Amino acid sequence: MHKNARLTPKGREVLIQRLQAGQRVEEVAQALGISGTTVRKWWQRYLSGDGLQDRSSRPRRSPRQTSAELRAQIEALRRQRRTGRWIAQQTGLSPATVSRLLRRAGISRWRELEPQAPPRRYEYGAPGDLIHLDIKKLGRIGSPGHRVTGNRSHRHRGIGWDYVHIAIDDHSRVAAATIAPDERGETAVAILHEVVAGYRARGMTVRRVMTDNGSPYVSRAFAEACRALELKHIRTRPYTPRTNGKAERFIQTALREWAYATCFETSAQRQAALGDWLHHYNWHRPHTAAGGLAPISRLRLSQNNLLKLHS
Repeated sequence: MHKNARLTPKGREVLIQRLQAGQRVEEVAQALGISGTTVRKWWQRYLSGDGLQDRSSRPRRSPRQTSAELRAQIEALRRQRRTGRWIAQQTGLSPATVSRLLRRAGISRWRELEPQAPPRRYEYGAPGDLIHLDIKKLGRIGSPGHRVTGNRSHRHRGIGWDYVHIAIDDHSRVAAATIAPDERGETAVAILHEVVAGYRARGMTVRRVMTDNGSPYVSRAFAEACRALELKHIRTRPYTPRTNGKAERFIQTALREWAYATCFETSAQRQAALGDWLHHYNWHRPHTAAGGLAPISRLRLSQNNLLKLHS
């Protein structure tokens, strides 16, 4: 409906009611601020049973419309990984027409030719059955950055990186994180021992770990550590980070609620805040996978939280 239209469907009803009440066409037109021709048009539509809604503006005939056979040819060429301009040259159509037809068919982008498979959601049955591991690299802080100040002109080049080694339990979503100066295999092994010991302190027996194919996780030292701890090491499919999706999701949550949530002056301040945020995440933050409860609720701990665990 045009914003300046004199008649809306409700106004057309008023028009019909006035005519049915015996008013003349000229009187109705003057009262509604429209022409007599418009009044007669809607009166005739009402009498013919067409109703008072707008008709479609689509033409009854489109003699220059692209034929179904040509549209099928365009889609077939596109599925052979041909570009839109090449298809236009082969079919004799304009690139704009080919682009419009490809968009209508839903295959204008390369990624649309091979739609992603639907996500396969899973959850292991008990805490410790599978621990997701990953590493997030964060730039060290020399002063508040552009995410806070909005100023990209002042940068601290060569200041280095902090490596956040994270772990999250597949069943309970209880998480752990440690900031290390590097991501070498020896560092990953040391943190793996810390993670296993930390989960064991909460009554969990770690049986499997899942990682991507990063250099610290494909190292010989990490493989030997998994054998020593009697852990089955599962690697994700190459270039498929969604396989380790729970770790990726936890990293995004940590960035939003911890790393980028506060204007930290130094890296030391950010590191000091990590412990409090992890405590909040595990003990207090509602989690969808836990039915709106905190992840720690899925461990069904029987000990006194305040004196032994909730510290």
